Amino acid sequence: MNKLIVIVGPSGVGKTTLAQALCAKRDFSMAYEQHSERPFQSLFKQDPHYALANQLDYLIFRAEQERELRRGEKPALMDGGLDLDFQGFTRLFRKHGLLSDAEFDLCERFYNHTRALLPPPDFIIALSATEEIVGARLAARNRINIASAKDARDLDQLIKEWLAAVPKNKILELDVSREKKEYARSVDLILERV
Repeated sequence: MNKLIVIVGPSGVGKTTLAQALCAKRDFSMAYEQHSERPFQSLFKQDPHYALANQLDYLIFRAEQERELRRGEKPALMDGGLDLDFQGFTRLFRKHGLLSDAEFDLCERFYNHTRALLPPPDFIIALSATEEIVGARLAARNRINIASAKDARDLDQLIKEWLAAVPKNKILELDVSREKKEYARSVDLILERV
């Protein structure tokens, strides 16, 4: 089974940009979040009643991506991933009342069942940045943003709670507040570890 590396962090922290910088330096199989391609993303942005459909779609989609990446021949890299979508975003939406307890329970059952069938990531790159940086990056993006700059602190806390249960040797935490688009410092650190 192929090695899987995931990049996690709040929306706007730079997961996609870092993934692209890593792929420019080493040959990885890659899976992205695909915001505009997901059928419920824009509906959820307009109407919170689509929260459950959006989250289940993302959880299924990310599990499918993981399964395909694990079958490949090259080391695999994911922008976000199944764990981030559940541990971060699904829990955030429950906290904001966008998912009822029963809806959250359905997502959690799916996540736990799927994670029991798929091994967890081999390595996690956990990104953080200042709220000002995250806000500026979100504002500059040309894609659907479900989570806002105000959500960065909550997402960061939810991610830290999840990572507290992961062995420390499987995590590389990086503050990318001062990184430029090439992520030169972070790329070198990551490639040394993986």
